[in-house]
Amino acid sequence: MNDDSVDYVTPRAAGVPDPWSAQGGGRTSQRLVEVAEVPAPEPVAEAFALAEGSPVVLRRRIMLFDGRPVELTHSYYPTPIASGTELAEPRKIPGGAPTLLARLGYPPHEVVEDISVRQATAVEAAELEITEGHPVLVLFRVTRAFDGTAFEASMMIMRPEGRHLRYRIMVG
Repeated sequence: MNDDSVDYVTPRAAGVPDPWSAQGGGRTSQRLVEVAEVPAPEPVAEAFALAEGSPVVLRRRIMLFDGRPVELTHSYYPTPIASGTELAEPRKIPGGAPTLLARLGYPPHEVVEDISVRQATAVEAAELEITEGHPVLVLFRVTRAFDGTAFEASMMIMRPEGRHLRYRIMVG
């Protein structure tokens, strides 16, 4: 699997599949586990400049590669942006969330990613079909609009095997 973050935050043209679905080298799919308004966990509240526990919209998915769970994705959105949109509905979003967000007036401008490694919790291990305590790669991504508004925060918990993260930084 090759993950280039730019693909995952870029809006898609009509009819172009989301980057997970378009990934080559194997059969990809995703299972939408939950769409709900939930209290913002601390890092999400901080990213959105909200009080911890403020309501946010969560889209929780399990990403599958060749039928095997490889990533748990928890994407959070401020309720003023997500409420009443497809982000708050329990179904797949054509072209992915970045395409919908761009249509809503939130194209990506700045993306900050924090990557760490830790041991899987019992719940994560069960969902990823690994043993509790197995190392997982954790990527926390915050996407902001041109005006600095953070409109998406995602926590991805991944099996580290087969991952290749690529970054390109333009300076000046």
